[in-house]
Parts: sequence; structure tokens; C-alpha cells
Amino acid sequence: MILNLDPTFTPLGDNQIEFEKFVFSGGEPHIKLTTLVEEGEKVMITTRIRSFNDFGFLACAVDALRRSRVTTIELLLPYFPGARQDRVMVPGEPLTVKVYADILNNLNLHKITVFDPHSEVTPAVLNNCKMLANHKFVEKVIADIKEKVVLVSPDGGALKKIYKVSEYLGGIAVIEGSKKRNVKNGKLEGFKVYEEDLKGENCLIVDDICDGGGTFMGLAQELKKKNVGKLYLAVSHGIFSKGVEALQQHFSKIYTTDSFRDVENVVQIKLEEILK
Repeated sequence: MILNLDPTFTPLGDNQIEFEKFVFSGGEPHIKLTTLVEEGEKVMITTRIRSFNDFGFLACAVDALRRSRVTTIELLLPYFPGARQDRVMVPGEPLTVKVYADILNNLNLHKITVFDPHSEVTPAVLNNCKMLANHKFVEKVIADIKEKVVLVSPDGGALKKIYKVSEYLGGIAVIEGSKKRNVKNGKLEGFKVYEEDLKGENCLIVDDICDGGGTFMGLAQELKKKNVGKLYLAVSHGIFSKGVEALQQHFSKIYTTDSFRDVENVVQIKLEEILK
């Protein structure tokens, strides 16, 4: 059976558990299962976490299922919150990825599937984690582009994953890029593309998350200096906290999935297509 906690995100199955959820006046999330779940049933929960309150609904749902004597509970959590906060940069900060992982670990779930996590830290701190790579997503993006492209890694953190994508797709060429972050003001600077002349080749930048988009706009400017052809962007998790208008000035098309939210004015590939 499937329990889709986000009614706008239903990537799995038709055998869905109905429920009611609301927030008490004191701010506490609450849920009530209205579908009878038989003892010993296996349940897969899906949800998109965009606030700490969403974690409250998830924890309450797991407890409600356990009190219905469900024996096996799995979770599809495509966007893992806090995954970018996978190191302590300055004294006094939390290791946020582990904070969220510890909450989930305490739920004792049988399996947690995460789509394209930011780094290897997430599966290292999360029990019973299954990583779903971005390979099929990028494959569908290239099929939609319908033109020859080379892959671009925006920084060193994405490099290892992008070579695995290249291998999956039969050895598509990879171009390496890099950037620096000013630790004093947090701004990105020093963008580089390690290719002298792209000779009009079309490029697809691939990464896991687009938040404000500064990384990709800075890299796009450097690619244009190297005689790039058409520019495309594919990000597994589209947060787009500053919208997509500024990005669209640099890219012919922008691709993402529905792992975090539904986004207009980009090409959004639903996770249910990737999970098939």
C-alpha cells in the first residue's frame, strides 16, 4: 500500500491509503488514517520535505501505521533536506544533514530511497539508505533535447557523479568547471571552464540542486567566452528560490524533476517516469 503524504506528489501506485491531516492551534502536526490498514501490511510512504513541520507529519504517520500493526514501512524521500549542510564550516554550526538523518534513523524504517543525494555523506549517516542515481533523468533530458551535447560539471563536487552519468550514457564527453566561494561574504566567484575552445558544441550542465542559480549563471558566462553553442541545464532538485527568469536568459531549456516542488516555465520530468 502507498501513503502519499503530499497529495500533489503521487509517484507510486494506485493502492493508496486515505488520510486526514491538519495542524492544531498550538502548531502541532496531526494525521488520521481513514483507510483500514491490515495487520502485517507493507506500506511505502512518499513525501516531499520542505519544512520541519513536514517531518512532524512523517513521524506521526509512521507512528499511526505502527499502531495499526504494519510490519514493514519504507520511505521514498527524493529530496533529502539538509544534504548540502554536510560539513561544519565554522565553529558553532550544526552538522544539519546528520540532524535530519538521526530523526529518520529513530523511526527504524526498513528502507529509505533518496534521489540523487548531494554527496556521499547522506547515505553514510542515513540507515537503510538506497540511492537512486540521476542517470535516467539525464537520459530523458538528452532525449528531449534531440541534439548532440557534451556534459558539463559545475564544480569538483559534481565531477565524480557526472563521469558515472557519462559511462551510463555510453561515454558522452565531459567538460570540467569550477568555482570558489568567498568565505567572508558567501558570494561565488572565480568561475572557470577547463576547455580552451568549445567550437560551437552544445553543452548540458548537470547538477543535483538549483537554489538561487548563481553557480549556473556564472558558469554560463564562462562557457560563452569559450564559444559554446546552445546551453542547457539539468538539475535533479529544482528549488529555484529566486525564480527561473534570470536563468532563462542563459539557457535554451531548463530541466528538473518534481522531487521538491512543481515548477512552471521549465521542463519538469516526473519521478514516476524515472522510477519505472
